[in-house]
Amino acid sequence: MAPAGRRIGRGRHPEDAGSPWEDRAEWLLTEALVGSTAVTDFREVDAFRDPWGTTRESRSRTGTREDWFSELISRASEIRPALAPRPYWPQRQGRGLSADGSTARDVRRDFARIVADFVGNDYLVEQFGEECVDGPDDLPEASALIERRLGIPDLWPLTPTTWDEDTFYGLIEVFHDLVSRPRLRSFHSCGGCGWHHSEFHNGPARILYRAKINELLRKAGIEYELAAEGEDLGRLVAVTDDARRQLVHRVLNDSPPAVTDRVRHAVALFRARDASLESKRSAIVAAVGILEERRALIREDLGKPDDGALFEIANRFDLRHRRADQLANYNDAFLDWVFWWYLATVELTNKLIEAAEPAKAGTASEPPF
Repeated sequence: MAPAGRRIGRGRHPEDAGSPWEDRAEWLLTEALVGSTAVTDFREVDAFRDPWGTTRESRSRTGTREDWFSELISRASEIRPALAPRPYWPQRQGRGLSADGSTARDVRRDFARIVADFVGNDYLVEQFGEECVDGPDDLPEASALIERRLGIPDLWPLTPTTWDEDTFYGLIEVFHDLVSRPRLRSFHSCGGCGWHHSEFHNGPARILYRAKINELLRKAGIEYELAAEGEDLGRLVAVTDDARRQLVHRVLNDSPPAVTDRVRHAVALFRARDASLESKRSAIVAAVGILEERRALIREDLGKPDDGALFEIANRFDLRHRRADQLANYNDAFLDWVFWWYLATVELTNKLIEAAEPAKAGTASEPPF
């Protein structure tokens, strides 16, 4: 599956792992890849090489498990997604489903199944705890933990048929912040207790969670997705096309530190799931403010009076000065166009600033030892 490559790619090099690292590597392979082939291949890497073997592989096997795992990490982007099974009879006949193959309630049940998978893979142990025959009986109260974050009681165990839209979307965002992947586990044999987990990291878990949830929402025709970066990381935002998504990524990551927070705030204001006209106006004003500060740079490259044309829309329409003589009769589509135009201009000025900087001295290379 697509997230598998991300999980493998974020695996740590064997030398960075604790002992025995092989157990942790096998755990990751089992969790991230479909089937047992990868684990079997990994186990056989260090098998004794037989010069008299009957196959070429048995005669020429070289390398170590460290080499094998390191190569897998370096080539994680080449891992192909697992294919979903072809539709079964009821799905092909469309029985019990809406025209697009899903219903709102189906989506909520599917979300609950995704959360159940994360529970089954111990991605909620850090927050919810885990039972131990030798440990205390008072585990954290999951329902209370969710209520503290969302302000709604009795949401655990999950009961999808009781949720309204706001509760459903709120739970999507809450669980993004709750999941974390354990990197260590130890087996407690006393009384058949089982595995215990520790050293939790939320970065890889949240990447996997976003991938699964965004795929679920996309297939259901819901035009929201969990943001992968920015001030609104892990919050539902309006879906955009790839070009605008890449623009946001570049502006968020390439803006000078002096304006980074303002850019992040403007993007978060504009693409929020519940963004109002006023929020979108504020986002545009923030972007225009950055450009105003760079007016001298723009004038130098565009020339006067062309630089004034850049701000004419913001000044003539009821966006920032809010004067009586400004045009106020416009709809969301106009605001969308204005925002993305100004955000693209912020990116342009970022490039102009970068080009104007004195050439940096070459970075020192790593010592050859």
